Amino acid sequence: MPLSPELYSPDARTRLLVVAPHPDDETIGTGELLQLVRAAGGEVRVLLLTDGDDNPWPQRWLERRLRIGDVERARWGRRRRGEVAEALRRLDVPFDALHATGWPDMGLTTLVRGDASMARARLVAELVDFGPNVVALPALSDRHPDHGSAHVLMRLALADWDAEPPLLLSYLVHGRGEAAPDIALPAAAERHAAKLAALTAHGSQMALSAGRMRRLTDRPERYERVARPPADREAGALPWRPRAWRSQLRLTIASPDGVRHWPWADAPLRRDGQGGWRLAEVPTAPCFARLDMPVPSPWIFDRWGWCEL
Repeated sequence: MPLSPELYSPDARTRLLVVAPHPDDETIGTGELLQLVRAAGGEVRVLLLTDGDDNPWPQRWLERRLRIGDVERARWGRRRRGEVAEALRRLDVPFDALHATGWPDMGLTTLVRGDASMARARLVAELVDFGPNVVALPALSDRHPDHGSAHVLMRLALADWDAEPPLLLSYLVHGRGEAAPDIALPAAAERHAAKLAALTAHGSQMALSAGRMRRLTDRPERYERVARPPADREAGALPWRPRAWRSQLRLTIASPDGVRHWPWADAPLRRDGQGGWRLAEVPTAPCFARLDMPVPSPWIFDRWGWCEL
């Protein structure tokens, strides 16, 4: 890891794929990167995984309603997808660069567990069609469950894709990164101003959270180069040592071999002799583990989330 971030310099051969779990992630996470690649003559594509339709409080506020049903959610999703298109226009990204899967907002973790093969196939089709040599995707450590699960889905799709591995750059929106970012962009006031202008296109999100959104967007864009875990890490070692509520915990393992999940008490684990836990057998890499507690809660962010084994 370099002491100071390496400056990223795209060129006309750059083909950047941005993976955005929700409308506004493309702007907050990669608004300047998109402009930089376009200015260098490269090609960009934004893959929007959800329409951000499970976003009830801003919708209640702006529409002056309490009840939100399927019709209202669909309408809100259409509004937010329109906001993405306008934000990208302000970032000098053509309309046809936006591709959307329409997957369920707050449902990407369920998608991993329930039908990851379908989602992986769709992502592989995008990879084959566009042929990116740079992919910007949410950080695995992002505390929003859709972001971490988007990382897992794209990494599994990349494992299925029979091509030269692209440069993988992860961006963090929610939470704090575990490692110092090692890729930065050259500072440019015009690009940052355009990014802030693009943020205002997301009017549905600015209504209640303008200050927070501006703080997130004002941060310098920094990326972590995604690489496999260190070779000296013990195979299958889990980073968690849960004590309380263990009977309600659930462990999910996702790899190219498939996805499996168990109650913690039934998971194929063994002690590591130092108070920790490890998988009895480690599936094919890349392999990801998730710990959660399937108990309804108003708090949407992950306590444990995903890790890579």
